[in-house]
Amino acid sequence: MDFQRLLIILGLVILVVGIAWPWLGKLGLGRLPGDIAIKRDDFAFYFPITTSIIVSVLITLVLWLFRK
Repeated sequence: MDFQRLLIILGLVILVVGIAWPWLGKLGLGRLPGDIAIKRDDFAFYFPITTSIIVSVLITLVLWLFRK
């Protein structure tokens, strides 16, 4: 029963993120100070460290709220 519930919740989260994607792009996630972006003539490297930390904290808070 728990695995089924997890799959349903995961599917709903993916659905909500997919619907909200146009608005999420306007938040500036991925272009925050601290995100590493190196662009050269024939090479591009991008590591969104600040964005990853913020998303991780938000997911942790949401999961913590659901457990209580």
